[in-house]
Amino acid sequence: MKVSIFNDVIGPVMRGPSSSHCAAALRIGRLARDLMDGSFTDVLVEFDVNGSLPNTHDTQGSDMGLFGGLMGWDAADERLPGSPQALRDTGVRIAIETVDAGDPHPNTYRLTLHSPEETHTLRAISTGGGMMEVLDLDGFAVSMFGDCFETLLWVKGQGSAVIAALENRITADAILLHEADGRQLVEVKADRFVPDDILAEIPGIVAIRRLHPVLPVMSRKDTSVPFGSCAEMLDYDAGRGTPLWKLAVQYECARGGLSEAEVVAKMVEIVRIVRRSIAEGIAGTEYDDRVLGHQCGRFDELMKAGRLLDGGALNRIILYVTSLMEVKSSMGVIVAAPTAGACAALPGAVVAMAESMGLDEEAMARAMLASGLIGVFIATRWTFAAEVGGCQAEGGSAASMGAAALVTLADGPLHQAVAAASMAMQSMIGLICDPVANRVEVPCLGKNVMAAANALSCANMALAGYDPIIPLDEVIDTAKQVATQMPREVRCTNLGGLSITPTAIALEEKLAAKRAAACGVGCGCG
Repeated sequence: MKVSIFNDVIGPVMRGPSSSHCAAALRIGRLARDLMDGSFTDVLVEFDVNGSLPNTHDTQGSDMGLFGGLMGWDAADERLPGSPQALRDTGVRIAIETVDAGDPHPNTYRLTLHSPEETHTLRAISTGGGMMEVLDLDGFAVSMFGDCFETLLWVKGQGSAVIAALENRITADAILLHEADGRQLVEVKADRFVPDDILAEIPGIVAIRRLHPVLPVMSRKDTSVPFGSCAEMLDYDAGRGTPLWKLAVQYECARGGLSEAEVVAKMVEIVRIVRRSIAEGIAGTEYDDRVLGHQCGRFDELMKAGRLLDGGALNRIILYVTSLMEVKSSMGVIVAAPTAGACAALPGAVVAMAESMGLDEEAMARAMLASGLIGVFIATRWTFAAEVGGCQAEGGSAASMGAAALVTLADGPLHQAVAAASMAMQSMIGLICDPVANRVEVPCLGKNVMAAANALSCANMALAGYDPIIPLDEVIDTAKQVATQMPREVRCTNLGGLSITPTAIALEEKLAAKRAAACGVGCGCG
């Protein structure tokens, strides 16, 4: 699947502490619900003992997202924090177990869903920023990203004949035959489901399921994009000096089959969501189950009174970044840009700087589009998942994207936007992910502020002609290599760094006891 700015980089619009936990799990849950045709009585969730999820699934939002998806809710639904109990209230029995499955990916979900009529299994991974992939369905090796309408047909020994019949009747992106243990599954990927009347004409089909897409931008057969790396983009531009945001529009038009106006309008709407969230955060947020309370309001008061050190536009950036982080921790609506854990650095810096410069929302959207294209290069070559890459994958990516966005606000040329992105990523290679009390707040707040300040610094350096030396693609590849040298304890597992300080452990125990007391039903949520 080709990377999309709106699928993989800027978005989803969501609630929850972590996109790789909450939003991705919700999408997995939505697909699992469709697999059961919306009806099930038992859910078994299994996490590999050596992955990140046994220690983080509860407090970082996997449970909230997965069970919300099984309820059929979307990622911004205000009911999400109560989804585990809501699912139980429907009579569904939930079991969560840790197993030694040898799963190579740290964010692997194994689901077994049962009803009186049927049982289905599903294995999926969260790949970062809310993206996911289904790898196994009922023992069949598959590859599903939630980017199309999936019609699944269980057949008895007549798979090839069923495919031939379908090919004569429909147009599809792909019609695939999967085989396992003498069983056959035909998978149809298309821009719509195969109609019932057509399926009724084809013998040999014993069961049918339809999985709805969960991504905002659909994939199409033989989709072609103009470039997939920074080097390819520069070759494509061929020295014309096309602004980075315009290249982003060209890319996304090709990827999603959208018009230029549609691409810009989508990003303007995202900017408006971010601005509403910033205002909400400054006004004040409340949420019991978090480490940090409302702090940015005091910063706002002192900044307006001239009682802070003079940081110029940086102070407004700090205010907006901290505001967005407080909205996230209060389960308010945020945009994963590129992730929920790093949701504040990029949009906070862009909106604050644009307002300081007197620019409008379309200018903000152009800057965000420019950042999105840098994110495309990162997602294509690597990941946004801290469980794989540490915080260099989240905060480092946000800083790199933000630096290019700020150069775009200043009308800097293409080569300076790319230079800023390279310098910003270089300075955050090796950054670990070690959240305190298993919440995505500390030191995540400071790392988002650092990423935004880094973005501003590198943007100004690039505008002044500083040389990044190392090309962006090589910097991304280096961060990917460094990630393989980082122990799992410092990649969002709650097993290393600040996560295991005495204070962090005490805070986690205190919050767990508070949650258990508030719940009072013995469900094990604490």
